Amino acid sequence: RVQLAESGGGSVQAGGSLRLSCATSGSPYDRNCLGWFRQAPGKEREGVATIVTNSNSTDYADSVKGRFAISQDYAKNTVYLQMNSLKPEDTAMYYCASKAYCTLGVCSCHGRPYDYWGQGTQVTVSS
Repeated sequence: RVQLAESGGGSVQAGGSLRLSCATSGSPYDRNCLGWFRQAPGKEREGVATIVTNSNSTDYADSVKGRFAISQDYAKNTVYLQMNSLKPEDTAMYYCASKAYCTLGVCSCHGRPYDYWGQGTQVTVSS
């Protein structure tokens, strides 16, 4: 019911910037929570940033606070991840994901697994 397509990945030197895009379509209800995740080889997937589309409320992993910014263009149904001051440890496959904000009376972007995922876009940061 939801489709997500990431773009914007690439290779950059440490200290550089990239902007990832996630084009979304489908049920608006199931796109209330939009998150960016990443997974490096041999590591577990980790949450990077989240946005609640109805309120524009955002949340970030400690490792990216002050460097990354999640935003949305509501008219274009697109969510962005602006990544600045990139470090080699930011190298990973980046995914966007979505889910409903409220389920069974509980409203939060945290706790429950995300339901829909994109195919990912690779980010490589060289030192």
